[in-house]
Amino acid sequence: MKKGSETMKHLLRISMMACFLSGCAVGPDFKRPAPPLSKSYSPSGKLPEKADSAAASGGEAQYFDARAKIPSDWWTVFKSPGIDALIRQAFRANPDIEAARAALRQAQQNVLAQQGFFYPTVGASYSPSRNKLAGNMGGNSPGVQGNGSIIQTYSNPSGPPPFNAPVYYDFHVAQLTVGYVPDVFGLNRRMVESAKAQEAQQKLQLEATYLTLASNVVAAALQEASLRAQIAAMERIVEINDELLGIYRNRLALGDVSAVDVAAQESTLASMKQQLYPMKKQLEQTRDLIRALAGNFQDEDVKEKFSFSEIRLPARLPLSLPSRIVEQRPDVREAEEALHYASAQEGVAIANTLPQFAVTGAIGGMASTPGWMFRSGGGFFDLTANVAYTIFDGGTLRAKSRAAREALVQAGAQYRSIVIAALQNVADVLHAIQDDAKAFRHAAEQERAAKEGFDLAASQYELGAADYQTRLLAEQNYQLSVINLTEARANRFGDTIALYQALGGGWWNR
Repeated sequence: MKKGSETMKHLLRISMMACFLSGCAVGPDFKRPAPPLSKSYSPSGKLPEKADSAAASGGEAQYFDARAKIPSDWWTVFKSPGIDALIRQAFRANPDIEAARAALRQAQQNVLAQQGFFYPTVGASYSPSRNKLAGNMGGNSPGVQGNGSIIQTYSNPSGPPPFNAPVYYDFHVAQLTVGYVPDVFGLNRRMVESAKAQEAQQKLQLEATYLTLASNVVAAALQEASLRAQIAAMERIVEINDELLGIYRNRLALGDVSAVDVAAQESTLASMKQQLYPMKKQLEQTRDLIRALAGNFQDEDVKEKFSFSEIRLPARLPLSLPSRIVEQRPDVREAEEALHYASAQEGVAIANTLPQFAVTGAIGGMASTPGWMFRSGGGFFDLTANVAYTIFDGGTLRAKSRAAREALVQAGAQYRSIVIAALQNVADVLHAIQDDAKAFRHAAEQERAAKEGFDLAASQYELGAADYQTRLLAEQNYQLSVINLTEARANRFGDTIALYQALGGGWWNR
């Protein structure tokens, strides 16, 4: 028994040494792709400096700063307590966040599970049994000695069965087993590398979920603010056209206008009412979206209501260089980890074509009673080494290795595609910021001119130099310009959201 114990200790020492002395891992070692050499987002090679301003709320000039830090809570740049509170609630209750967190925890456990294969597997078993030997075995039937071993006894020398009696006995086996698969060619190391790449992907997917959710919440809040302002203006336009219809009907009674004029005004009023209801529908759907983003059911409203009066346009905007985008955007980093995973999987496929090694051992005892299992020769042990190599499999393993190599090529191409799309996304947003700022300036000029025309018509009406109908038409023109300006303002705010999202949202600063 002492010799068997020493053998098991020797086996454990060999197994632990193999953990540290295994050969190099086969397959390619992953190297991070080089960042793009681009210095700008346009053929001119220059980064934009600022966007146009306008003399109106939401028309502040916006300056680009390549050195500006992107905060992890980037939505606070809008200075809206309502948006901040809604995003905090969404982060707590939105099921997409919960799902992404669970996926990350699952990936982390998969890494731990795969790392466990670096160590020996140790098991213990105990098997007691009660046995009966048939009594028709002939003249000789086994008996049991006091030390628990089975002996032969001659029970009936005068003849064959059925004169022999059955024999009952107990039997106990206890053993400790150790198994170890040395990672000679790095198969398990590549599998752990694959699992860690998947864990990194899930971390980045969680960050992307945070970024997308925050962007959607801010966009929905701005959409609500825009729709409320547009609805207020359109409702006033409907009221104006209703008053104009009353005027036309009165003038028809006096013979001042024809029935054609009245019908035309009725058509205009109906058209304005028709334009009002899609706005109201969109507002209700936006509120539905806000409740869903906050993790609420539709009968659980959120208390926040949004208007442009409580939201500020940030004047200073970050603008990362293209070489930084690959570090900042979660989708690009996730594609990089997918490339890392494909690289490790090629190593796994190559290692599977090479010999596989295994060492197993067992030590234990057996007897008819537990007290005799490890006494008087009841102990036993075995130690086995095994090397297995596939000689012929119809080309399966080689084909899988080549398939893994092509998967690595595919992942590399997909990574480059995502980088190109990310840089295009930033360039698109920069064009939108600049062009929408110009559009806002013209919309503000139109609104200012319409307001001056309305104020002039109202003054003339008060002085009796213009009739009430002229005043109403001037006010209607002004309200239409308010709607145009509101839409242009929403575009400027939306472009700012898009820029922070395109730059990655600042998650690395958390």
